[in-house]
Amino acid sequence: MTDEPLLYVYAVVRSADAQGPPTDPPPDVTLGGGLTTVEHRGLTAVVEPVPAADFAEAPLRERLEDLDWLAVVARAHYAVVGATSRRTTTVPLRLATVRRGESGVRRFLEEGESGLSEALGRLTGMHEWGVELYADEAPGGPAAGGADDTAARAARELHETLARAATEAVLRAPRRAHPAGEPGRNVLSAVYLVPDEGRRDFLDVLPGADDVRPGLRVEITGPRAPHSFARVGPDEDLEW
Repeated sequence: MTDEPLLYVYAVVRSADAQGPPTDPPPDVTLGGGLTTVEHRGLTAVVEPVPAADFAEAPLRERLEDLDWLAVVARAHYAVVGATSRRTTTVPLRLATVRRGESGVRRFLEEGESGLSEALGRLTGMHEWGVELYADEAPGGPAAGGADDTAARAARELHETLARAATEAVLRAPRRAHPAGEPGRNVLSAVYLVPDEGRRDFLDVLPGADDVRPGLRVEITGPRAPHSFARVGPDEDLEW
C-alpha cells in the first residue's frame, strides 16, 4: 500500500536471538520514529519509521549530497547497529536502506534470505577492527622520497601481519585527513574481521608505541559491528 510508512532498515539478526529493538541508543541519536522490529521466516530486521520528506526517493537522493545531514543519519545508523551487535550476531545494512512498510521489509528479508543467513553464519563470533597508520609530514608538505618509501613499506608489512591474524581484511583508500584534524599523512587504512576468541592474538601483533618506526603512528578502533564484511544485497538498496 502506498500509504504505508517508510521504514529505515538498520540491521538483520536471527529471530531466535532477537530480543526486540535495542534500548540503549539515546533517543536523540535515532532518526525520530522509534525503533521496532519486523520478523519474517526466521530473520528479524531492526527498523524505524522515517519521514517521507527526507527519505522518499527524490528527497533522499538530494539529501545524500548534504554532508551535514548525512552525518546525522550515519551517527544514528552506527549507534543502532552497534547497540544491536552488542546483544547478538548482527548483519549491518548499508546506510540509508529504506523500505515501504512492513510488507516491503518482509519482501526484503525473503528476497535476501540466502545471503542474510549466510552472513549471519559467517559473522557469528566476529567483530571488525580498524587500523590506521599515519606518517609525519615534513614542514611544508609530504616527506621526501626516502621517507615515503619507509612509510609505504611499514604500511605493507603491518597490513600483511594483521591480515594473517584475521579471518578477512579490507584495504581502504588512504584518508585525505585525520577525522579529528590531527597532523600526519594516512598511509594505511584497513579493517579486519577478527574472531572474538582470537582477539588477543590479533591485538598482540599490533606494534606498541615503542615498536613503531620514528615518524609513524598507529591508531586502532574496535571491536565494532562488522560493517565492512556483511556483503549482502545489491549496491542499490532503495525501494519505494
